[in-house]
Amino acid sequence: MTQPIAKLALEDGTVFTGRSLGAEGEVDGEVCFNTSMTGYQEILTDPSYRGQILTMTYTQIGNYGVNTEDMESAKTHMSGFIVRECSRRVSNFRSTQSLDEFLKQNGVVGLSGIDTRALVRRLRSSGSMKGVLSNIDLDDASLVEKARNSAGLVGRDLVKEVMPTAGQSWTEKLSPWVKMGDKIRADKSRTELDLHVVALDFGMKWNIPRHLQDMGCKVTVMPGSATAEEVLSQNPDAVFLSNGPGDPEPLLGPIETIRGLLGQKPIFGICLGHQLLSLACGAKTFKLKFGHRGANQPVLDVTTGKVEITSQNHGFAVDEASLPDCLEVTHRNLNDNTVAGVRHKTLQAFSVQYHPEASAGPHDSEYLFERFREMVDGQKV
Repeated sequence: MTQPIAKLALEDGTVFTGRSLGAEGEVDGEVCFNTSMTGYQEILTDPSYRGQILTMTYTQIGNYGVNTEDMESAKTHMSGFIVRECSRRVSNFRSTQSLDEFLKQNGVVGLSGIDTRALVRRLRSSGSMKGVLSNIDLDDASLVEKARNSAGLVGRDLVKEVMPTAGQSWTEKLSPWVKMGDKIRADKSRTELDLHVVALDFGMKWNIPRHLQDMGCKVTVMPGSATAEEVLSQNPDAVFLSNGPGDPEPLLGPIETIRGLLGQKPIFGICLGHQLLSLACGAKTFKLKFGHRGANQPVLDVTTGKVEITSQNHGFAVDEASLPDCLEVTHRNLNDNTVAGVRHKTLQAFSVQYHPEASAGPHDSEYLFERFREMVDGQKV
């Protein structure tokens, strides 16, 4: 059966016409792209994509279906999803439904059958743009006007839309599928939970607390709006700052919380957590032209000289020129030399701009969880 027509309109006046995918409706958001070949389910359920219409650059998406185990949060969060071709055949013994069924079930408006290469080239040349994706309103002029009038990401607090409303204890460890065939990871898995970590959730991917649990941490998840006093009342051994969506600079409450925690407890931040830690120390952030989104981003660990291939998803970065004297760069993105990691020179705190928990993506950066563990262990001695 032929799918109905759907359209994507960009604020620069460009309109792409294809076929509807997923749910019926109309959404607006910042149009961006991800270069991963796999991992679409993890991407769809990553809260960091809140407010965005995502284009997958790989030509066919959906061939291995969707399952209940690979979720990175309880639901989808992005505004819309665009692919060149959505596979009509699903072949994987773990699959429970097709990608199209999953999108419909979760209310995600999608688009297929457009020239995604042309769209990505436009975004690379002009930068990420506001857009509207619709299978209801098919009038080009109307859609372009809606795209131009949409909110965008800069200055918006999207964290409040995805973070939990209450704290909880996390008990789930890494999936056996992750460990299968990996003796090193299996050997590092700990059964005794001898460290207590409070994870501030700004839109956290579930594979992060799974990793923390696996390395022997009792994990207490708290909303990203928690104060320093509320965090310290849990008497943790350390604090983790999670990933999350959007512009970090409007998040004045979390920045103040982190300032209150610096020097009190060891801190490790990922993605938005990296940006917030840097802001709390006095740095500034800026919006990247089209962001870093994919599972193949090369990063240099300047402390060891080693290169790791990383999973990334962010549209903002820390401005190196604004770094205060108390912070030093530990990692660099080798595609554009932007700051990909920092550490405090005198306090127990460090962060990276990418996702060492992967899911989906390479596992090159898992050593950072062990580095965190070693830092906390050293602090307890």
